[in-house]
Amino acid sequence: MNMRAEVEWVDSRQRLPEDGMPVAAAITGRFASDDVDGRDPNAGQEFWLVRPMYFTTRHFDEDGREYHDCFVDSDGVVRLPYGRDREDHQICDDPITHWAELPTLPGTTVHYLVGEEAKTARENALGEGT
Repeated sequence: MNMRAEVEWVDSRQRLPEDGMPVAAAITGRFASDDVDGRDPNAGQEFWLVRPMYFTTRHFDEDGREYHDCFVDSDGVVRLPYGRDREDHQICDDPITHWAELPTLPGTTVHYLVGEEAKTARENALGEGT
């Protein structure tokens, strides 16, 4: 069974995901350069990496700050689409350049299954179906 997933990356300047949608997000930025001991070989270097996040049209940060049309990771870090400043007109650190829908479950065309459907699909994907 072929388990390859195809990903379509969307430029965050062109279009944003639907509210609440989990996505793979391409983040760009620069590693902190305050490594005085020289232990971090990446200090000060630019990066571009992929992380799972979700998109929301409205988010309240722990400090009470409200964000609109932003991406949030599992640690609660808020990132904005590339090229867009925060509401307080500060430049966003580590913005999202692109996003993609997460792949479907192996061997299916869906992201979520429950009950007997989940059991059957998982067994089929693992080659355990009877």
